Amino acid sequence: ESGRHRNRGKEGDRVSRHRKYENVDGGYGVRDSYNDNRHRRHDETDHRDKVRKNDLEKVHSSKNDNPEGNKEKRKREEDEPEDYQERIALQLEDKEEEDLNRIQEEGRRRRQAILEKYETQQIQKQYELHSVDVDKEQVEQPSHQSGAVNIVPEVLFGQSEGADICVADPLFSLGKSPPQNGISAFERISGAGGLGEGTPKSERSDDMFYDDIFGVSPAGVRKPGKGDGLAVETSGLHDNWDDAEGYYSYRFGEILDGRYEITAAHGKGVFSTVVRTKDLKAGAGDAEEVAIKIIRNNETMYKVGLEELVILKKLVNADPENRRHCVRFLSSFKYRNHLCLVFESLHMNLREVLKKFGRNIGLKLTAVRAYAKQLFISLKHLRNCGVLHCDIKPDNMLVNEAKNVLKLCDFGNAMFAGKNEITPYLVSRFYRAPEIILGLPYDHPMDIWSVGCCLFELYTGKVLFPGPTNNDMLRLHMELKGPFPKKMLRKGAFTDQHFDQDLNLLATEEDPVTKKTIKRLILNIKPKDIGTIVMSSPGEDPKMLANFKDILEKIFVLDPDKRLTVSQALSHPFITGK
Repeated sequence: ESGRHRNRGKEGDRVSRHRKYENVDGGYGVRDSYNDNRHRRHDETDHRDKVRKNDLEKVHSSKNDNPEGNKEKRKREEDEPEDYQERIALQLEDKEEEDLNRIQEEGRRRRQAILEKYETQQIQKQYELHSVDVDKEQVEQPSHQSGAVNIVPEVLFGQSEGADICVADPLFSLGKSPPQNGISAFERISGAGGLGEGTPKSERSDDMFYDDIFGVSPAGVRKPGKGDGLAVETSGLHDNWDDAEGYYSYRFGEILDGRYEITAAHGKGVFSTVVRTKDLKAGAGDAEEVAIKIIRNNETMYKVGLEELVILKKLVNADPENRRHCVRFLSSFKYRNHLCLVFESLHMNLREVLKKFGRNIGLKLTAVRAYAKQLFISLKHLRNCGVLHCDIKPDNMLVNEAKNVLKLCDFGNAMFAGKNEITPYLVSRFYRAPEIILGLPYDHPMDIWSVGCCLFELYTGKVLFPGPTNNDMLRLHMELKGPFPKKMLRKGAFTDQHFDQDLNLLATEEDPVTKKTIKRLILNIKPKDIGTIVMSSPGEDPKMLANFKDILEKIFVLDPDKRLTVSQALSHPFITGK
């Protein structure tokens, strides 16, 4: 009988301990509380064993003293230790559960406090940026005077003669007020997601034609890192200038073409390496700092570089006054079998601007409008020169130090308009127009579509079409705009890869169990109003926001022939402010 009680006591301890481990939350202070409970439980078990021993001795002596004792009394005495044991076990379980609940609740409260502190810091940071901009405006603007009397210290585009000219605003503000609902960057979705919920991280260089003038690295100066600026001439041999892939192995302090001293790394793209240099022969009025794009030593890359050179010369010759918002091409030379292209050096690209001033919440609408106008001016210049950029995205837009002047850069994928090769991988995927994916002839409207994607991203801080594949991209296009025109689909060279015979979209998905690719028929896709995904921010002008939504609505037209043209964009109320 004593053995059975002891076993049951051990079993109770085991169950209680097992439950304790099951309920432990990862909260702070749980381990110390658990040790306290364990010591307390050990003391209670000793006390329980002593009581049980005394009870059993009483029972034994009772048996000896009263051999004629009735059965009922013996049964009651047998039951008493069992009842006592069960009561103690239940009390212990309740106490442990209460302790664990208290510990879990405390841990949860602490984690919540940490999260709230983090969110407050993020929102405060954004708010401070905004406040600094506002304070700067208030300090620099004379009171009770119109903005027209402000002296513009640097007008890079001549006088404001019309829609094609843009005067730089010296009081330029980027930071947006934090959202009213308090959703911080910490809580936002990251990676590829639904319509209007993507981040740039979810796009990588899986596609062809992925090359930035400043590569994957930010446009800002990078500090020399391991593997950068390798020693070139080590043993007097001249065959170790390039790495295995044909990139030039430069070193800091090296002088290119007897003129340009390498001071920093800018980045690396598919076609080239870009370095920041000091022009040792800069004349009066010339910029001392220039960026040099060193094309890879490879027959294909060299040929691509020569094609880019032709386009750059055409663009610069058609813009002698440097007013058309394309990065300024200065000269070219050949160095150690590498074609080198020299450009003006600008401060950072718009991807970096978004990270610094509008991470996950975007920029002020006034800043987006200023950038949009400059972008459309550059697109009009390209159209006048018969050039398609073919890779417009925030990475390929550079700004000056004041952040008020934008220029389109990286013409490595650019081509002259006309009958070009049909390829489904032209333009970086998130900014790729539907006509490219479907295999239709493409022209200037493809660049307009890319600009629309960029404007949405600049204002919201999110990628509009974060599709991991071309098929996903088409699905997202249809989620925003509804079904494609049948006429458009019938002409597409790649339509049958994505649509069935009845021209219904076949969405390609991965089976979660078998991991095999399956195709699911998508029917009756209803278009969304762009206004449902472009939300208002505190302090924004409602009229300007309505005009912004309207210009996006006109840009995101599936049929390229019906899409907004660059001339229409420049006269749109969002750009003119009328």
